[in-house]
Amino acid sequence: MYTMMQVCSEVDMTYQTLKYYCNEGLVTHVKRDKNNRRIFDEHGIKWIKDLSCLKRCSFSIQEMKDYLDLCLEGESTVKIRKEFLARKRENLENTIQELEENIDYIDWKQNFYDDVLSGKKPYASNLINIKNEK
Repeated sequence: MYTMMQVCSEVDMTYQTLKYYCNEGLVTHVKRDKNNRRIFDEHGIKWIKDLSCLKRCSFSIQEMKDYLDLCLEGESTVKIRKEFLARKRENLENTIQELEENIDYIDWKQNFYDDVLSGKKPYASNLINIKNEK
């Protein structure tokens, strides 16, 4: 059995986050020691790692609860969970595409600035009018 601090260290989660997840009902079957402190077994630690992954995948707390409810229903909800994850994956792919476009813009802008600094291109701005003095 593991204490909350040991679990936090194992799964790289803050104590406050784990406590919040427990209080929100996201960690089921939490046991207590003789001092009424939460303790966790290996099974619980694996689920907490899953919660961390779901959070990194941009699941809201409510989505995590919905997913947990489906998991607790057992095998009959596997198809629904698979569809749920497929939608979340599609959202993540869209986010990746948006991030790649943002990186492309930054790369383009940095190349423009490099060209300006090296004298290859004149400076131009969308914010201010620049008159070319000759």
